Amino acid sequence: MQAQIEQLFASNPPKFQDADFELFARFKQALNEGEIRAAEPAANSPTGWRVNAWVKKGILAGFRMGVIVDWSIDTERQPWFDKSTYPVRQFTGSESVRIVPGGSSIRDGCFIGRGVTCMPPMYVNTGAWVGGGTMIDSHALVGSCAQIGERCHISAGSQIGGVLEPVGALPVIIEDEVLVGGNCGVYEGTIVKRRAVLGTGTILNRSTPVYDLVRGEVYSGSGDAPIVIPEGAVVVAGARAIPHGKGQEWNISLYTPVIVKYRDDKTDSRIQLEDVLR
Repeated sequence: MQAQIEQLFASNPPKFQDADFELFARFKQALNEGEIRAAEPAANSPTGWRVNAWVKKGILAGFRMGVIVDWSIDTERQPWFDKSTYPVRQFTGSESVRIVPGGSSIRDGCFIGRGVTCMPPMYVNTGAWVGGGTMIDSHALVGSCAQIGERCHISAGSQIGGVLEPVGALPVIIEDEVLVGGNCGVYEGTIVKRRAVLGTGTILNRSTPVYDLVRGEVYSGSGDAPIVIPEGAVVVAGARAIPHGKGQEWNISLYTPVIVKYRDDKTDSRIQLEDVLR
């Protein structure tokens, strides 16, 4: 399949044939079933992850192939016009995914693991991977190609950026058992290692360094390398004083994420998701 997708993406024919749509249908089904993914663990990578650029190419090819169609159940009351290649994802009760009524949407071409709970309204874009037992809370966004691990909690109002383009760029990675607090934002290929905790309102991106008060280190993106939040880190929204010029004169500080501790039993007891909620 990889070679066929690479060829389809590179050729970009003026008119797509039935064989192209059949290939894309098989590709999208493989995404839905978790057989392929936009990024995957890689023990030999410095970050522990590698991007599968060909999968991203397949997703982009799907947008090229699609035409705008009317998907509306009721055009007057709730119009819905989108690409013909990307309807909503279909589920059955046997998949054990809870989609609570109230305006949530999951686009076709993404993996949703068993026991995932979707609280309304939330949105998962195509190419995403959401591991089993994770909760996606109200008003949360999981962007295209974002990778969410198992038993995570993506709290209300949080945004997990995607990174579909460029095709070689690593998407946002949230590893297993991570708590993303309310109104957080994780963008630009940031990797949050397993069991980390992001406090309410934490923003992570390549432009803002992360200060580790425990280990005395500063984490930042460089070149193609993303910011990596260490395993078990507890990150909160902080501030860093400007030490010169008008910033110092006016006593101005800039936002910066700060690691204040590493996860312990007390942290676990405060953030535990009860199984009854899943």
